[in-house]
Amino acid sequence: MAAAVLRVGLTGGIGSGKSTVAAMLQALGARLIDTDAISRSLTVAGGAAIDALRAHFGPDSITAAGALDRDWMRERAFADPQLKRQLEAILHPMIGAATEQQAAATGAAPCVVFDVPLLVESGRWRARVDRILVIDAPAEVQIARVLRRSQWTRAAIDQVIAQQASRAARRAAADAVIDNRGDSIETLRADVEQLWACWTGPR
Repeated sequence: MAAAVLRVGLTGGIGSGKSTVAAMLQALGARLIDTDAISRSLTVAGGAAIDALRAHFGPDSITAAGALDRDWMRERAFADPQLKRQLEAILHPMIGAATEQQAAATGAAPCVVFDVPLLVESGRWRARVDRILVIDAPAEVQIARVLRRSQWTRAAIDQVIAQQASRAARRAAADAVIDNRGDSIETLRADVEQLWACWTGPR
């Protein structure tokens, strides 16, 4: 009998290096399911969520091209927790269904990795995965990385960090934590490879 495919939930705060680790795991043979990419596919022009979003939030929430106006929505969702919950109530069931469809097509991969930025915040993922992997970095490291790679202001980054689960909450939910406070990609890769061998080796 074939061994069951290991299901790993991957998460981390903004600027933690989660996407880099996701790419490393994929290179090692994991099947990667990116929930952010699924969310974007649902909210582009013609996406499956557009009609529901327009009906609930009004035409101002949709760009002239027919996609979700992400800046419009981000500004309001940060300011209004109830609006944020309404947005999640529309998107999360669609994202969940799409992730399971993709997971069912995993094939021979030894591991499927669900890249979920808000895994801890959602409260729904613990029952859907076998292991949770958290990529961790101090807030000052997160902020410096995002400032280097984007046009975001410090205030915008601080706002995102405040909306996300605390480092302590993420670490408490984890089966494994990779500390990515340094700038050495080689060290990070070695840590990822060591964990991969531990989790996907003979069981």
